[in-house]
Amino acid sequence: MVVAAIARSRLVDVLRNGEFRRGAPRDDPAFWRAVALVADQPTWYPGLTVREHLELIRRTHEPVSGWCLPADDLIEAFGLSVRADASPLDMSSGQRQRLSLAAALARPSKLLLLDEPEQSLDSGFREELAALLRDGYADSGGTVVMATHDPVFAMTAGAHEVQLVESSDDEDEDDDSRADEPPAPRKRR
Repeated sequence: MVVAAIARSRLVDVLRNGEFRRGAPRDDPAFWRAVALVADQPTWYPGLTVREHLELIRRTHEPVSGWCLPADDLIEAFGLSVRADASPLDMSSGQRQRLSLAAALARPSKLLLLDEPEQSLDSGFREELAALLRDGYADSGGTVVMATHDPVFAMTAGAHEVQLVESSDDEDEDDDSRADEPPAPRKRR
């Protein structure tokens, strides 16, 4: 599995607004408003179409400030034009994965967290998604953090591999000298 980051700036700068601190910003609503997540398949509203889901997500986050795309642009970009008026419950797993990814981009965000975004996608669309993440989202100032089993997808997206190192709680407490210095991401070759 590759944990990768696609960004113009250092990951921790985006995560901590320029200040490196340990721990999640649990009590910072502004931080979490700027985060979009695609992990497991979401629960879809049974009475809404693909287009209506995307419009609902966008309207929920108005006024729109930050990078996001209108519903019709997302429908086209994610190859869902033929299914725009269908219920997500009537779509294939690949189409639902495309919708999940489109939904994350229907709302403004600065940080996009993706868990295996390539799951259920054909190879052709994986390339299109990688280009959209690289040339659309990241080039507009957003940061993408993703876990993927497809190193080619990560490389096509222009991602930098980030190595996660496990440590015990004791080691974290004993080594406060590194608390102000973020680890440097390793670039995948």
